[in-house]
Amino acid sequence: MDGNKLVSSEKTLRRKLDLLLRTGQILMESSADTSRVKRNMERAAAYLGLPKENLHINIDYYMLQVNLSDETHSFSKMQRCDKHVINMLAIQEISKLTWRAISEDYTLDQYEEGLEKIANGRHYYKDWMIAVGAGFACGGFCIQFGCDWTAFFYASAAAILGNRLRMYLNHIGSNVYANFAVAAFVSTILAWLSSYLSMPAIQAVLPEFLRPILYSSTPWHPLLACALYIVPGVPLINAVNDLLDNNITTGLVRATNTLLIVVAMAFGIAIAIKCGSIDNFVKTLGMTPHHEFIEYAIAAAISAMGFATIYNIPYRLMPWIAVGGIIVVCSRNFINLGPETGNIGLGMGLVVGSLCGSALISIINIKAVHVLHTPHQCITIPAVIPIVPGVLMYRALYGLIDMQGIVGEVTFAVHNAINGSLVLVCIALGVAIPNIFARKWIAPHRKAKLARLIEERRQRGKFVDLHDFVYE
Repeated sequence: MDGNKLVSSEKTLRRKLDLLLRTGQILMESSADTSRVKRNMERAAAYLGLPKENLHINIDYYMLQVNLSDETHSFSKMQRCDKHVINMLAIQEISKLTWRAISEDYTLDQYEEGLEKIANGRHYYKDWMIAVGAGFACGGFCIQFGCDWTAFFYASAAAILGNRLRMYLNHIGSNVYANFAVAAFVSTILAWLSSYLSMPAIQAVLPEFLRPILYSSTPWHPLLACALYIVPGVPLINAVNDLLDNNITTGLVRATNTLLIVVAMAFGIAIAIKCGSIDNFVKTLGMTPHHEFIEYAIAAAISAMGFATIYNIPYRLMPWIAVGGIIVVCSRNFINLGPETGNIGLGMGLVVGSLCGSALISIINIKAVHVLHTPHQCITIPAVIPIVPGVLMYRALYGLIDMQGIVGEVTFAVHNAINGSLVLVCIALGVAIPNIFARKWIAPHRKAKLARLIEERRQRGKFVDLHDFVYE
């Protein structure tokens, strides 16, 4: 090979490695779990003609590394991942792009254009739409905890304003954890102020026609739910998935990041509680609902779709996500609640109910992905977010923050921490295990399809041959 051709080949190879890293970067920064990042990068490598037997990929939360080497050659590249958000649309579109690039024999320019279009694509929802969606999602949580529909709107309003403030602070570059604390503080203060509208002294001075509209029989419940838009449900589930899938390092980083977010949230709530001198709701307010199942269903659909706006889920998937939220919450409540709590159900407890509810929608979505043409993660995670145990987690942290040497404080904190952790693990297991088993059935078909497409590309000379890189 002459010198000019060698330089051109090396330049093309390094560009291919850059495109491979860019594919993984978009996925990791969009909150794809590590197994999905690996699968998509391997498929992208197959399109790029990088032989699997010579390719080595290392995936960490903040750094991606690829190496292509044989006995005499070694080419390595690294890519930093810094801007972590939740973007289910990007995850979906990368999956489609990698398959399309192989089947339609994209040029490198076409593939790069497709990647940048995904990376720089518009968010489906405007900032205020996201804030409103997240706010009503918190209202849906409030219904799950037993509030009335007036308190639903109080919780939603407090969450909308707090979340919009957090988004503004993020936009101006303030520290992300401080932003979570400030948002939790503001939302909790607003929810506390809304409770005054139901007090007899305030009701007495209100116009008569406003009294029944503004009165809530559950005025403290909004304080439980108003800051739950902060609870990092996707990172929590991804952390557990990574740990269970033996991606220990990335799982631990995700778990640590999640813990910091929840600590910031608990700190903001704790400061608001101290300012308002109202800590009874944190430790003693009951969360056992007594609504009809139709109300659970409505609240679940609202919560699932509200969080879907945060995750940039396409409009076309919203109806199914609403249905998924209904399936998860109603099945969880039926298995969890029972006659001893004054409800219809099996009374098997929150942990078992959470496992069954998340597993049920995950199994259903194994088939739904083929109808909706979207990854399993994109339609399953928004549906299970309404059962993430956010209150248990911040009650556990608040118990630790507020310890004053009173008997039972440690028991209170540990009880909530253990229950919250068990529920979270069960949700992640419910989401992951059916998909893992189904992958064993689906994988042979996909592998056969990929092998056929790769062989076609190999015959057209699309694969890199390291033996062409000869040095004097």
